[in-house]
Amino acid sequence: MAAPSGTHLPTPAARWILLTTVLGSSMALLDSTVVNVALPRIGEDLDAPLTALQWTVNAYLLTLASLILLGGSLGDRFGRRRIFVLGVTWFALASLACGLAPTSGVLIAARALQGVGGALLTPGSLALIQASFHPDDRARAVGIWSGFGGIGAAVGPFLGGWLVEGPGWRWVFLLNVPLALICVPVALRHVPESSDERAHGRFDLSGAALGALALALVTYALVEARQGSLAVALTALAGVAAGVAFVYVEHRAADPMLPPSIFGSRQFTAVNLVTLCVYAAFGGFFFLTALQLQVVAGYSPLAAGTAMLPTTALMLLFSARSGALAERIGPRIPLTLGPLLCAAAMLLMLRVGEDAAYPTDVLPALLVMGAGMVTLVAPLTATVLASVDSGRAGLASGINNAAARAAGLVAVAALPLLTGMDDEAYRSAGAFDAAFRRAMPICAAVLVAGAVLAWSTVRRPVPDCAHPECLRHGNVTAPPLEPPRTGHGAP
Repeated sequence: MAAPSGTHLPTPAARWILLTTVLGSSMALLDSTVVNVALPRIGEDLDAPLTALQWTVNAYLLTLASLILLGGSLGDRFGRRRIFVLGVTWFALASLACGLAPTSGVLIAARALQGVGGALLTPGSLALIQASFHPDDRARAVGIWSGFGGIGAAVGPFLGGWLVEGPGWRWVFLLNVPLALICVPVALRHVPESSDERAHGRFDLSGAALGALALALVTYALVEARQGSLAVALTALAGVAAGVAFVYVEHRAADPMLPPSIFGSRQFTAVNLVTLCVYAAFGGFFFLTALQLQVVAGYSPLAAGTAMLPTTALMLLFSARSGALAERIGPRIPLTLGPLLCAAAMLLMLRVGEDAAYPTDVLPALLVMGAGMVTLVAPLTATVLASVDSGRAGLASGINNAAARAAGLVAVAALPLLTGMDDEAYRSAGAFDAAFRRAMPICAAVLVAGAVLAWSTVRRPVPDCAHPECLRHGNVTAPPLEPPRTGHGAP
């Protein structure tokens, strides 16, 4: 069914649509920003080893990264509102299971189910805005949605810390249930249904399954590699084989989930390689820093969550200006300078040890980190979208989003292995601090590699490529998702 001619701002109908999309995206955004803060308490309460904490983060990222492209396609085919509502409902039920989980194994399984719901609702939130609003009001609506998302990202770590210290870590997940109870009825009553009449062909289920399997097997092998068993080695080989099979299937499929032709753009390929470097470092940084502040520096969950606010605040305040600057001077300098600043910030984090003072030890590193992210993130997203034809902007952003999630997934799996953490490391301040001091230079080196790659390969996009409507970023863990467009103002 085609979308209506378009909703205008400001009208009651527009406010209902924005409320729905903000609530839906906030559910996934809050979980991505608050769970790291809760990890030490989760481990203590469930008597979980470090590997279980890794899987608490990675189970969600695994299913989200594997299925997010499929989720967008399902919305285009069967109705964006229908799939969005399904995603919100699924996410809420999985969140309830997380909040009630009696063991770490149940929590990990529920987190994987959460990722499935996230893959259904994340593409849908912005796609609903694109499909529902009149072209003249669409950019403004996206800006409002993005602004509220930024506020949610800023509040997330503080809220997570308060919940962990107060009602308990389970409420980090249970909070999604009342949000869904508001979001779903509003969506069904006030949001028009829309779909893409051009969507056709078969879904690439085999590609999605092989991609998920490859990520799962490689992640498992990295997490469990400390055992050094034959089973782990065979799992790693099976993961590589599944990845090769995924590439083969995508080349042969009539309607592939990840069309190889899109990588015909050297710029697109280069920027996604930069994305892998950057978001691998970010994933490792945010996972380990939340633990370092609590386990080693002795911060409470609330203090650890609040400590991270400067990076998000800087992103929210200045990323739009950074995106505009990159349009004027080209992306090469921002995509080189940004990773270098972030690398410097990670080296500054080596000052954070036992009894670290926030103003002199923690804050300087986070301010430099925020400056690097401001310089980098908006131009990165803009360059991804400008590297392909405007009709493939949604696909390009979905691939970039999946790449960012997958990079974080691999980093959280690999860094404990590379730094010699054992399953009890997070229970010992000395052992964790030693591993953290090995991890930050590794993350910095990966960022420097991304900067070198950007300087060597990234050029100014061609003039007739589309620019993204969403330039303000509040979510520091992944780029925003732009929906498909066939031209300016087209749903």
